[in-house]
Order: sequence, then C-alpha cells, then structure tokens
Amino acid sequence: MKVEHVEYLMGDGVVLRGEALGPQNGRPVLLLHGGGQTKHAWGAAAKSLAQRGWRAIALDQRGHGESDWAPSGVYKIDDFARDMRAVTASMQQPPAVVGASLGGLASMLGAGEAQRPADVASAVIFVDITPTVERAGVERIISFMQARMHVGFADLDEAADYVASYLPDRPRPKSTAGLEKNLRRRDDGRWYWHWDPGFMTDIDTRMEDRDPARMREATRRLAMPALLVRGGKSDLVTPETAQEFVDLAPNARFVDVAAAGHMVAGDKNDVFIEAVTAFLDEVS
Repeated sequence: MKVEHVEYLMGDGVVLRGEALGPQNGRPVLLLHGGGQTKHAWGAAAKSLAQRGWRAIALDQRGHGESDWAPSGVYKIDDFARDMRAVTASMQQPPAVVGASLGGLASMLGAGEAQRPADVASAVIFVDITPTVERAGVERIISFMQARMHVGFADLDEAADYVASYLPDRPRPKSTAGLEKNLRRRDDGRWYWHWDPGFMTDIDTRMEDRDPARMREATRRLAMPALLVRGGKSDLVTPETAQEFVDLAPNARFVDVAAAGHMVAGDKNDVFIEAVTAFLDEVS
C-alpha cells in the first residue's frame, strides 16, 4: 500500500510530519498517538482503515518522531490541542479523530473547546483516556519515560528488555525492528527515545493543565458520535471514570478490550481495530 508523507505548518513555526494511507478522496481519519509514542503506533490500524476506504493520516505530534521540537522547549496541553485544530482545519471536511492518551486529551480540548466542535471533528474515539484519570497510573508512565531518557540504551536488545519489564503481560517481541522506529542512535552510539526530553520537564505543572473540571466541560460539548476504547486492565481509566465519560458526552459509548492495558492498540491490536472500524463504519 502506498504511503504518502504529509506536513502541516503550525502557527509557531513547528512542522508536524506524518503519513497518509488510503484514497485521496476517502473519508479522513486523523490518528494522534500517546505521549512518548510516534505515528508508528498506528501502523496496523492505519492500514486497516485505508483498506476500508478511509484516508488515514497518522501524525507525529510536536516533539515526537519526525515532527519538530517546540522552539521554546515547553509543551502544554493547549499546544497539542491547537495543533489538532490546525490540522483538522486544513482538511476538506472534518475528520474522524482517534486519540490515544495525550492524543485523546488534545482531541478532547481541541474539539470540545472549539466554537463549533462539529467543524473540528465528525466523530471522536478516545483510547484509554477520560476527563478523570488515576494519578497512580499516570505516575507509572512518567517513571517509565523519565528513567532512561537521558542515558539511553546500549543497544536495541537492552531497550526491548526495558520495555518488556514495563509490560510484563505482553510477550517480548522476537524482533527489535518495531522498537527501532521509536528510538534514534546518536553520535555516542547509544539509542535514545525519539522525542524531545523537554516534553517530560515540568510534568507536575502539565498535569495541572489537565484540569478534570475543564476536561469534563469540554467533553459535555462533544455532540458528535464518540467512542471510548478502554483497556480492560488499564491503570489509568476505571469502569467508573469510563461511565462518567459516557454520561458527560451527549452521544457516547464505551467498550472494554479485555486483557489490554493502557496501550490498547499494542496489547490487543486486532480487537482494537475491529472496535474502531465498526464504530467508524456505523457513524460515517
């Protein structure tokens, strides 16, 4: 399948880069990864959507992957929300938006705080993220990301072992080829995560940016079809906070993906894709 490279220039000069699959005139769906991930988190999902006639755009968010780092070195949730709105505004029609974790928060505010949310997104899918999240789960992710961001890894096998220790329920991949997409080898010969370390500074301040009351108010304005895909073993989103999301959003539902944790697409990709494509086919 042909992969096209796409770029979007933001108001502060940051260029966001991504990949588009599927027919040029297909219904657009924007895929926004979680913090510390890249567009490659959506590889199988983007391909599946493209095969079903969608125009799937998997984007590296600012400070991640091939996209530019913020010149200020500061990353606020409002920056990601503005990026989301700018990218969708460049499309010929409002896309469906799939956002995991950070990408979901950006979509929640990007659409929910827009003057006309329906002009930003035709449908929204949140992957294991809700207005209220469990702080312990967030801190576990932060610890994982911060622990090796400055020292890196001697080789890809060491990185794979580190990831496996964080995800004990997921089999360690036999090949490190997929992991290589999220790391870059620097001049010192070591491998480092492919995101700006500045993204992880001031983390407590940025957690305050994610004011649950603000997120709940934005969610109330999401009148378009909305789906929450929760990992059945998630330590961020509980059944109670998932139900809160459904109660807040006017046209929402949620599904649990059993045996999946916070990284739903990576843990149970086939089940995740089935849930997403079924929902999008229904609401389109």
